[in-house]
Amino acid sequence: MIYTIAAGLASTLSFIVFLLIVSWYVVPWLGALNRRDALIVLLWVHAFRYVALQIFSAQKFGFAVSDVARDQIAGGDVIGAILAVSAIIALRFGARASAGLAWLFVAETLFDLVNGTIAGIREHLFETASNVTWLILNFYVPVLWISVGLIVWQLLSRRNEAFLACGTNEGLKH
Repeated sequence: MIYTIAAGLASTLSFIVFLLIVSWYVVPWLGALNRRDALIVLLWVHAFRYVALQIFSAQKFGFAVSDVARDQIAGGDVIGAILAVSAIIALRFGARASAGLAWLFVAETLFDLVNGTIAGIREHLFETASNVTWLILNFYVPVLWISVGLIVWQLLSRRNEAFLACGTNEGLKH
């Protein structure tokens, strides 16, 4: 039980600290960027979600996760990373499908984060998480939740703003 309480406290503190950083520094900075660059910066946070593949070695060394949950967690994060990098590339090169790809990324990520949270609660994963797994659950996952919220905010609040082509001031309408 103490492991669950410690992990819950760590996760809560991570959310609080990241929300303070986002409120005081990231939100004003994003407002100074054009829509394309703001989305690219936020998507880079998700480009490394393939780190979830460590769940295979963590399971081998005592992380008590079922094979089904392991595969869902790893698969969802790898797909999220691929979609994030795809959206970054599309935005960088001004592809017409940029906004749609960003929304697809958001939908997949929200599904994956909710699914992973449910699996974690159902299988009591905080109780056996250690080392890198503990850091992912209590540090990286809060960053993912907050950054996907910021991506949705950028997509909705700036939906009428044209994407600027890379290296130019000329907007691409989407």
